[in-house]
Order: sequence, then C-alpha cells, then structure tokens
Amino acid sequence: MPYPKLTVDIKKIKYNCSRLVKESAGKGIEVAGVTKVVCGNPNIAQALVDSGIKIIADSRVENLKKLSEIKCKKMLLRIPMPSQADDVVRYSDIVLVSEIFTIKKLSEQAHNQKKVIDLILMIDLGDLREGLFYENEILKTVSEITHLKNIKLLGLGTNLSCYGAVIPSREILEKLVLIKNKIKNLFNIDLEILSGGNSGSIRLFEDNQIPAGINQLRLGASIILGIGIDHLPIEGLSAEIFILEAEIIELRKKPSKPVGKQGLDAFGNKPVFIDMGIRSRAICAIGRQDVNPEDISPFNDKIIILGGSSDHLILDVTDSEKKFEVGDTVKFRINYGGCLSLMTSPYVHKEFSDSASSVDF
Repeated sequence: MPYPKLTVDIKKIKYNCSRLVKESAGKGIEVAGVTKVVCGNPNIAQALVDSGIKIIADSRVENLKKLSEIKCKKMLLRIPMPSQADDVVRYSDIVLVSEIFTIKKLSEQAHNQKKVIDLILMIDLGDLREGLFYENEILKTVSEITHLKNIKLLGLGTNLSCYGAVIPSREILEKLVLIKNKIKNLFNIDLEILSGGNSGSIRLFEDNQIPAGINQLRLGASIILGIGIDHLPIEGLSAEIFILEAEIIELRKKPSKPVGKQGLDAFGNKPVFIDMGIRSRAICAIGRQDVNPEDISPFNDKIIILGGSSDHLILDVTDSEKKFEVGDTVKFRINYGGCLSLMTSPYVHKEFSDSASSVDF
C-alpha cells in the first residue's frame, strides 16, 4: 500500500448525510451537499447522492466538471470568474452570484449554449465575504437581472462564519426573508430559494430558530466531518471519518535544539525550540506541501508533532509505548483544513472504505 494514505469511511459520510437530509426535510429545508473540502471527489459525491442529496455544490467549476456524470443538479458555490463564464454555464445548473458584470457574461453564454441558468443572488449580512451589502444595490441588481435573457433569479443566499466568523442567528437570517418580501412587492418575483448558509447554521435547529422561509442549507463540514459552528462536533453525527497514515523514513536520537546560529526556515519563519536534551525523533514522508502540521494530530497521544518542512514531518516519539521502526506508519486525525489540503494533494493516496473504521496505534 502506497503512503502517505488517507482512508475515508464512506459509511460514516452516508450516515451523516442521511440524518441531516432527513432532519432538514422535517423543517422544510433542502440540503445542498458541498464537496469542496474533498476536492470534488466523485466517490464522496456519489455517496451524498445515494444518501438523498439532489444538489451537489462545489466552489470550483473544475470540480463540477469532474462530477458531470453524477445524476443530480450542480451548484457553483464561489461567485464565478467572468473568464470562466463558458464553463460555469456548461457545468453548473445553479450559480451563486453578486456582480452584475459577471451575471451579464453568464446570460450571454447561456444564450449561446441554449440553456437557462439559475442564479442565487448572494446577500452579505455581515460576514463581509461575498454578496451585496446595501439595499439599494440589491434592488438595482435585481432590476437589471430582470432584463437579461437565459437566466432565472431562483433565490437569495448568504454566507456566515467563514470569513468574519459571524455566528448565524435567527435575527440575521430574518433579514434575508425581509429582502425576499421586498423583491416580491417591487418586482412581482416570488423567489423559490432562500439559502441560509452552511454547516454553522445547523445550530439554529435547536429550539426551531431557523426563520420561516429559509428553505436551503449548503452543508459540507457537517456531512463530511461531523462538525458545525466553531468546528465543534455536532451531537449524533459520526466523526473521525478520515484517517491519515504516514510512513517513517528516518528514526534517530538527536538533540532537541538545533546546533548553530539560527536564521529563517524554508517558509520565512524563525522557529523557537526548547532544549529537552536528546530525544527520539521520527521523520515521516509527508510535508507542508500536503498538509500543515497544525491540522493533524496523532492518535497516539504520546507522540509530539515538532514541525515540518515541505516534504518532511518531524515527530518526537520518545514517550511512545509503542516502539517504532523505519517503515512503520503513524496514524493521525485531521481537521477541516487538513482534509482540504490532503484531499487536494496529488501525493496523498486515497482509499475509500464502506465499513467501520478502526485504529491500531
């Protein structure tokens, strides 16, 4: 088996997805299954569809192209680049938008391709990432959209907790409902979709805090990692779906503090070391090109991650009860950032399992 290896428990993903689809449906909410954290992986996308997802969403049109054979609607999450308008229309059914310049490009391409593209106009409710912020610009954009061909304004959407870390609340999402009502009154457009954010909005399921009218959530981290707001586990969902294994390529006793005058490391930082004497150090064949050391943690809690360079992960294994040898592997948990990096890296082998995971330290 080639290493480094990332094992993905498809059974747990299906469980999380089925549960969230069912719970959301009970509240009148459809789930768009987000695959961006797994680089649009077709195996995982198909697992979502098999578990009840009708819309697969991804931030990269290149990933949607990879998923073109999967039978469901495709949503482009990141507001599109004008230069990609042709491919956006070709591989997307629903597109999140904010700039009228780009919307006009999509209209032109949709006309050329004899296709109607659905738009969700993004509204910035305070997180300060994408979306129209002021009411006058929202209404002006809607007015311009009504004069364009081959596009349909399907709904409004918002994003919270990703950039500004704004916590979703009933009061914030009610603003989206008010904007929808104003658009209906002014333009006689009854928008079909109010897309109320991502996995962070699941917290509002408690005590029925999702406002009436919000009928879509875009869920990725909750389905694929079992986490929600502040990256905390969501009760009742499976976690530890991904297990990273890295192979030891060197195992030696060395000083714990570098010898000689220090400058900057390969990434322009000046690391700080604590002198703990001679320690047993293992080097694994994986590095920052694949994942940040801060985004992984050993299952063996006696192992300390010391740091890494582009292609090396350096561990202190002195206190481990298991005695390692060169050629052994070390297993790690991963967080959201780790999943994003590892699934994107072509140097990490992926293995998909439809059975329960087990970990042997």
